[in-house]
Amino acid sequence: MTLEQNLGKRVSLMAVKIVEFGVYLGTAEDKVLLPKKQAPERIEIGDPVEVFLYKDSKDRIIATTKEPYLTAGQIKTLKVLDTCRIGAFLDWGLEKDLLLPFREQTAKVNPGDECLVGLYVDKSGRLCATMKVYEKLRKDSPYQKDDKVQGIIYEMSDNFGWFVAVDDIYCGLIPKREIYGSHKVGDRIEARVTGVKPDGKLDLSIREKAFIQMDVDAERLLADIKKRGGAYPFTDKADAELIKRETGLSKNAFKRAVGRLLKTGKLEITDTQIRVK
Repeated sequence: MTLEQNLGKRVSLMAVKIVEFGVYLGTAEDKVLLPKKQAPERIEIGDPVEVFLYKDSKDRIIATTKEPYLTAGQIKTLKVLDTCRIGAFLDWGLEKDLLLPFREQTAKVNPGDECLVGLYVDKSGRLCATMKVYEKLRKDSPYQKDDKVQGIIYEMSDNFGWFVAVDDIYCGLIPKREIYGSHKVGDRIEARVTGVKPDGKLDLSIREKAFIQMDVDAERLLADIKKRGGAYPFTDKADAELIKRETGLSKNAFKRAVGRLLKTGKLEITDTQIRVK
């Protein structure tokens, strides 16, 4: 393979020429510079050197013995250093920062954010990052139904739900019906496996099983009602979208929580509102 075809990879190359400012590696026809400050001491022609290939600020292929945070075929969480008119720059452990183009972002990122990305070579031959990692995630996780897992949200869909990379490598989804609370791309979450699909993808929920979650929701709901002055200006017969917007709960979860609080005598319902007793 040519040096161009090995961009973003670690390769072992042979020293073919030693100069004052470094060592050329590869072949006489296809060689790359390893700067002097990174070249092994007492290196000789013919010695093999393991290096990573990328492009410098002038788009020239260059070799480094440093280990970047991300190489071809990997998915890693990198920190956003800065943004610009064409995207964002990520820290990947090398002198040149890694560009995350706008078109490869699944959500807007800001300096200090962390995002899960893969590496690719764009049409101009540059190494870039992408947050569109769905096809790169593995589907052979060791997890089973009801296991607790941790992951990062890397994409959100109005149609499907929240896409999660479990352990940053396995393919998971929190279906739209299971969405709960306020989260954003880049958030790390703990979830429960609700199912494993035949192809190995994980269905997830950030809610407990209904009989456990009901008590959690009830306490949270009671605190929210008190914070709002002791009443909701609607009942459990309200539209599902209104309930979701005001409480973050699905209509079914809301009715279960309200039912628990009614049963314990902490709430009462009138024709127009739910209020603290």
